[in-house]
Amino acid sequence: MLMYRTLALPGLLLAAATAPSLLAPRALPAQGGGAAAGQPLAGASAARRLAHVRALLRTTPLVDGHNDLPWALRNAASKPRDVVAYDLRKGAPTGGMTDIARLRAGQVGGQFWSVYIPGEIRDSGYARVQLEQIDIAQRVIDRYPEVFAQARTAAEVRRAFRAGKVGSLMGMEGGHAIENSLGALRAFHALGARYMTLTHNVTLDWADAAADAPRHGGLTAFGREVVREMNRLGMLVDLSHTSPGTMSAALDVTEAPVIFSHSNARALTDVPRNVPDSILRRLPKNGGVVMVTFVPGFASAKVAAYNARLAALRDSVAKAHPGDNDAQFRAVAAWRQVNPVPMAVLAEVADHLDHIKRVAGAAHVGVGGDYDGITETVEGLEDVSKYPDLLAELVKRGWTDAELRGVAGENVLRALAQAERVAQRLQRERPASTATIQELDRIRP
Repeated sequence: MLMYRTLALPGLLLAAATAPSLLAPRALPAQGGGAAAGQPLAGASAARRLAHVRALLRTTPLVDGHNDLPWALRNAASKPRDVVAYDLRKGAPTGGMTDIARLRAGQVGGQFWSVYIPGEIRDSGYARVQLEQIDIAQRVIDRYPEVFAQARTAAEVRRAFRAGKVGSLMGMEGGHAIENSLGALRAFHALGARYMTLTHNVTLDWADAAADAPRHGGLTAFGREVVREMNRLGMLVDLSHTSPGTMSAALDVTEAPVIFSHSNARALTDVPRNVPDSILRRLPKNGGVVMVTFVPGFASAKVAAYNARLAALRDSVAKAHPGDNDAQFRAVAAWRQVNPVPMAVLAEVADHLDHIKRVAGAAHVGVGGDYDGITETVEGLEDVSKYPDLLAELVKRGWTDAELRGVAGENVLRALAQAERVAQRLQRERPASTATIQELDRIRP
């Protein structure tokens, strides 16, 4: 979730129902496993490359790491929170980036639905809003049983895919939702949450966020205990939105692979939300996956530079016209009139995939579009129908079929399956943690 042409092919997912069972996922060799086989279609026409990708996606589930449909539904202009009124069978009239026809066109086989809640909510506590978001996501899954299947394990995603359905998992975006309670963490896991982004944009009592001032040098003692308990549960530790210090501390503690559910490479787009190369180089040992996102300001250096100039202008205008919202609005609008926002393009997203492959290896990259959590899109990646176009660009760049299957979904399913195996071991070795933030971080309640 960022705070700031549809092709309907309804039979595509159904064709997967007859696909043969896949072998258990395995790690691809670093630095482009399978390179000896090459990619014979690198020089083929766009139509042939796209047809090749579509054939691959009939036997390999495409698993996206982050879609904010539940939040879009909560805030629908007409009838918010109404799962029936926000009819995913109607297509584009929902006004969003996600519906059934476009999911099928994009050949989506698995989806982590983000059950995001803002870190700034102060109405009646984070946990209530988190429960409401889980309820919305669950009602969406239940309303379309011919399309979605509840999934809580990697094996269940594969089973749903073989049945021609979208294996649907839930991912919490922001550790503020647990309200400093490991008991609440366990309860959310029991309700189906299979990853938790340690922070959103706000630094917590126990973890530093990328978009806020650091206070802890990464994770506090309680923050490290959160990571350990997530390992014991089999819940993926998601490091998108966290500071580099938090990323590094989590990698020091975790016994299971981590993910970045929607982040890009900081070496290409230097914004705090992206992942530094120093962290990317640690992923092969950990087994983790960076799921490249389609947020224009994270994918395109020119868009990021534009956004930085716009932010500086707003600060300047606010100082020049304190308390005068109309004057501030007019000044910003006038500037934007002569400085139109540049367009991020699909090739720039592919550049991030290439970079992460070079630094971390092909086994450590995936996709996490952040659809319905953004207001602007990348040209060529406007909605959930467009994943095959991105993979076709990777064919052009020489990615092998093994690497394409990995980025599509095999890499993140491998990470999830490994987290499940770690959890089975840890549950034999230790009970649920009863630690509190008061005792570990020595703070008063």
